[in-house]
Amino acid sequence: MAKVLVLYYSTYGHIEQMATAMAEGVRAGGAEVVVKRVPETVPEAIARNAHFKLDQQAPIATVDELPDYDAIVIGAPTRYGRMPSQMAAFLDQTGGLWARGALHGKVGAAFTSTATQHGGQETTLFSIITNLLHFGMVVVGLPYSFAGQMTLDEITGASPYGASTIAGGQGQRQPSQNELDGARHQGQLVAATAVKLFG
Repeated sequence: MAKVLVLYYSTYGHIEQMATAMAEGVRAGGAEVVVKRVPETVPEAIARNAHFKLDQQAPIATVDELPDYDAIVIGAPTRYGRMPSQMAAFLDQTGGLWARGALHGKVGAAFTSTATQHGGQETTLFSIITNLLHFGMVVVGLPYSFAGQMTLDEITGASPYGASTIAGGQGQRQPSQNELDGARHQGQLVAATAVKLFG
């Protein structure tokens, strides 16, 4: 059975929720899924003072385990239109994997969140996708088979490049049902692609 890693970083829990929905989609698509997160790099006292969500259940991933998976879905919030330093620091440690082509031909995908509707969702997705392409991975986006991204009935995240949510300037908005459904849909597509490639 194809094995998928949903690897994320979440400051306030929005991406954590999206990662859970992504994993549900992967399971529905017929693949095994593991959800892990990257280490927090902000000192604990500062993180607590800033109300970071530090009680997340997902275990911490290591770079060395990445080749164990047939697909890797990376989720991270937006920082100035790109991925945050926590995820970048993790990916910056993958030079050895890149050098030996350890992730060539595997499936990759991205998801994100922003504070505002036009706060850099697509550029952040591409900042993640760029890494996936350098690894030689097959990228799976969120095509318009997920019709929810075309709705005009509500403000919503999601684009053809990946699932996303809008958190609000103070993190007050939680992922909507439509946004979680987008993550589930993308997860199913990742699983289906991994199953086709790896059984």
